Amino acid sequence: MTNPYLYDTTLRDGAQQEGISLSVGDKLRITQKLDDLGVSFIEGGWPGSNPKEVEYFNQVKSLSLRKATVTAFGSTRRPGIQADNDQNLKALLDSNASVITLVGKTWDLHVARILETTLEENLAMISDSIAYIRGQGRRVFFDAEHFLDGFKANKAYALQCVYAAVDGGAEVVVLCDTNGGTLPEEVYELVAEVKRSTSVDLGIHTHNDGELAVANALAAVSAGVVQVQGTINGYGERCGNANLLSLAANLKLKLGVSCLDDEELIQLTEVHHFVSEIVNLPTNPAQPFVGISAFGHKGGLHGSAVAKFEDSYQHIRPALVGNSTRMLISEMAGRGNISYRLDQMGLKEIISNQKLLDLVNEIKIREGEGYQYEGADASFEILVRRTLDGYKPPFELIDYMVIVQEKGEPNSLVGEGTPLTQATVKIKVGDEIRHTAAIGNGPVNALDQALRKSLLDDYPSLGVVRLVDYKVRVVDQGSGTEAVVRVLVESTDGPNSWQTVGASPNIIEASWLALVDSLDYWLLKYSR
Repeated sequence: MTNPYLYDTTLRDGAQQEGISLSVGDKLRITQKLDDLGVSFIEGGWPGSNPKEVEYFNQVKSLSLRKATVTAFGSTRRPGIQADNDQNLKALLDSNASVITLVGKTWDLHVARILETTLEENLAMISDSIAYIRGQGRRVFFDAEHFLDGFKANKAYALQCVYAAVDGGAEVVVLCDTNGGTLPEEVYELVAEVKRSTSVDLGIHTHNDGELAVANALAAVSAGVVQVQGTINGYGERCGNANLLSLAANLKLKLGVSCLDDEELIQLTEVHHFVSEIVNLPTNPAQPFVGISAFGHKGGLHGSAVAKFEDSYQHIRPALVGNSTRMLISEMAGRGNISYRLDQMGLKEIISNQKLLDLVNEIKIREGEGYQYEGADASFEILVRRTLDGYKPPFELIDYMVIVQEKGEPNSLVGEGTPLTQATVKIKVGDEIRHTAAIGNGPVNALDQALRKSLLDDYPSLGVVRLVDYKVRVVDQGSGTEAVVRVLVESTDGPNSWQTVGASPNIIEASWLALVDSLDYWLLKYSR
């Protein structure tokens, strides 16, 4: 097998995903992170498409990249003009990228009905454009667009397009499954046949419309391609592109391909989160290798086995890709799951077998009441610590009250005024009773402000804690306004984040329970 390298197209093809819009600064930050990861080529964008792309290529030259080469992307010349008169090709050269990736049509249907030119002219467009760019001292990769569909429709012409690219001086011809509908065995056979027909290095570019992009790219690697294209987290239009993170892990760990070294591979999970933050899209918890649930175990049988031997229900060691094993706590959990989590918390040795059984039963009862601990590790830890001898809560609730008052003009229609929310909280701290009130933007915020006001004198650093996410879910749908609701709260103090849960038929009480767990957890773990 050849030793293929990684080519990232997140900044161009990945940015075509609905909901993604990258600034120049965003693109530069991702470029630096991809270079840190060890990607060989980074496709920076299409400099002939808009001023932002031009600015990116002006600024990317200031980055000190240790390994990656930034490429510029664009199409072959337009029909009926000379390559040296084509504005798109001029923009590519003006980018000063040392490697240009040119895309051209290789499916006869697209040549006739989309380009509306002859098959012969399209071949000339490919060879002329590549030769012109090569004549300016640049390296050229050729993306053979729709090649797999074109090969199946008209093999002879698709191969002629490859030969035209070779004649022009292309260094690599990248075979594209642009519509994403090819099966892995087809990809292998097709790539193998093209490889037998030419000596040029081949690459692969797959889309995920059949949810086979990674499998198809790996099949192409087995058939002999040297360049593997993809995007971080599989971003891309429609159903996305091949996920470069999954490709890198499979190539390195399953096929023994040294596309990344061990230290670079460990960064995969970090890159997964880093890029998702920049594009402002939530991470996929079930994303293979790097998702938060990729090595999460919920069933009691699984948890018990993993606690004894981690490889029993994990196909790789999570640390190899910068991830970790998670033992999920739920009504399906057994003693093995909870014992594993207690060990991670450093409490296993002080929890008796009887107390462990009691915890298992308590979890099952609480989940029956609407709680869910698999996404609220902080609430689980607080639950455990409250059962320990000697535990003293930082405060105790006596009562609270929330008032929502509609402020508007007399006789105004409902909803026209501005609601005023006030919360009063009475707690006990040590031997002292404290009674505070606060106004907030809604009942949860008002409760949060009132509780903090009571505690800030004792814990002045509590001011750094803030709620960053708040989710409400109806547990027993169909019960109308009497339904039990589950509230999940995510909090942070900057460096640390944690999740807590509350459940009740009263949404304010459910929110209060999650809020109290959040502050209890921070005071226990991080307050100084």
